[in-house]
Amino acid sequence: MTNSIHELADAKAILAVGTNTTAAHPIIALPVKKAAKNGAKLIVANPKEIDLCKFADIFLQHKPGTDVPLLMGMARVIIDEGLQDDTFIKERCEDFDAFKDSLAGFDLETVEEITGVPKEKIAEAARVYATQDPASIIYCMGVTQHTHGTDNVWAISNLALITGNFGKPSSGVNPLRGQNNVQGACDMGCLPSVYPGYRSVTLPEVKAEVEAAWGVELNGEVGKTHTEIFDACYNGEIKSVYLIGENPVISEANANHAIEAMKKTDFLVVQDIFMTETAELADVVLPSTTFAEKDGTFTNTERRVQRVRKAIEPVGAIKPDWWITCEIAKRLGGKGFDYEGPEQIMAEINAVQPAYKGITYPRLEKGTLQWPCPAEDHPGTPFLHAEKFGTPSGKGKLIPLEYRASAEQTDDSYPLILTTDRSLFHFHGTMTRRVYGLNELDSEERLKINPIDAERFGIEDGQSVKVLSRRGNVEVRVLVTDVCPVGTVSLTFHFSETLTNVLTCCELDPVAKTPATKVCAVQIEPA
Repeated sequence: MTNSIHELADAKAILAVGTNTTAAHPIIALPVKKAAKNGAKLIVANPKEIDLCKFADIFLQHKPGTDVPLLMGMARVIIDEGLQDDTFIKERCEDFDAFKDSLAGFDLETVEEITGVPKEKIAEAARVYATQDPASIIYCMGVTQHTHGTDNVWAISNLALITGNFGKPSSGVNPLRGQNNVQGACDMGCLPSVYPGYRSVTLPEVKAEVEAAWGVELNGEVGKTHTEIFDACYNGEIKSVYLIGENPVISEANANHAIEAMKKTDFLVVQDIFMTETAELADVVLPSTTFAEKDGTFTNTERRVQRVRKAIEPVGAIKPDWWITCEIAKRLGGKGFDYEGPEQIMAEINAVQPAYKGITYPRLEKGTLQWPCPAEDHPGTPFLHAEKFGTPSGKGKLIPLEYRASAEQTDDSYPLILTTDRSLFHFHGTMTRRVYGLNELDSEERLKINPIDAERFGIEDGQSVKVLSRRGNVEVRVLVTDVCPVGTVSLTFHFSETLTNVLTCCELDPVAKTPATKVCAVQIEPA
């Protein structure tokens, strides 16, 4: 997030696009609802009529996969009506003319035809977002999990740039991260193209600096993404996998492909806190500690680093993840893994991750800090880009865009679009499905379908059906509801009894390599 969670409560307008915030991020939903109750204008853009719509002033129910025309159509209105922040654009942005020219293809008549949203609503939303200052955008995987997910994010950034909604409180572009430390993992370099601190592996000067810090020679080549690793396993290019804290059998798009890929490896090691469905496929399972059994830090979605303190002793012979990985490295002859505890690891992070330089254990004992925090006397950074952006020029780059339809389309054999979502009571399911109370509240997958579609296919509420895609099929009971629009059905992916992701699309965004799980053509028939 460019800004802090609590700042949402003071925004004058919030655009929530591709996020079912009350279900997937209920704590972040609280300041959003508070802002709405205090008079802020809330715009919700989502294919489904989610719970947050109860608090919204404007609901833009666009067709799945049409985010770019919707957002660029809003930008077109802002520019055409002179609502842009000319001073911010002149002083802090670049490539405005090329961006403006690209808006020619997004007149409201065309946008309405593509998205299904009335042009009057699009114009109203654009005016609200542009005139209410400050305005914040929040988004989640409903934006990113598309074959044009990167374009979707750029379209969001364009909106914030042309209205000057960066570098000040209660504004910005705010992706809502999932797992509690996914932000921290990325900060540490758990991405194929960067070292710690988001520094490119292909830059010789960065490579030399990291080599000096670690005392090893690095290859300077971009590695494989999550999805590319499974393809490489399937094709025999990768022979062994060491998988930590991930359950692809449940969570991976086109799960049958991922399962077959893991089965084809010569050696699969899974390190996790439970004997997951993926661990059942492993040659070796390494049991690791839960959050309550270890010390360390988590970095959450607002870049806030927080201490984690051991509450109970580890059960049985399990060990912390860092200890297991270090022991494997040492037994392979690796150097530099002789840590005595998380505090020593944090000291290395202070040395190699510039944004964490001032986030030391002694300071964290007194409270939390938000990166970037470049020195021990620095207070941390509640919002980014106050003076410049992290680009070579220091200016925000406006991106010309074109509409690209989703890779997967409906036809006579697969006439419905399936999109995925989360339940309030589960995350992936590896942990929450093991909690008795949560299973009492939500114990079964249900296919959400519009009443008109249910009548069309002769389906009744509660009936068991088979859902078929071009990749697989599952059986599930039906929930007839107006939450889904006509032509769109919805499943969560929490239940091992109903492996939703055997259905989902594996076509990738060409830049981020994210699978397009939000747009999947399906057929339904009685089970």
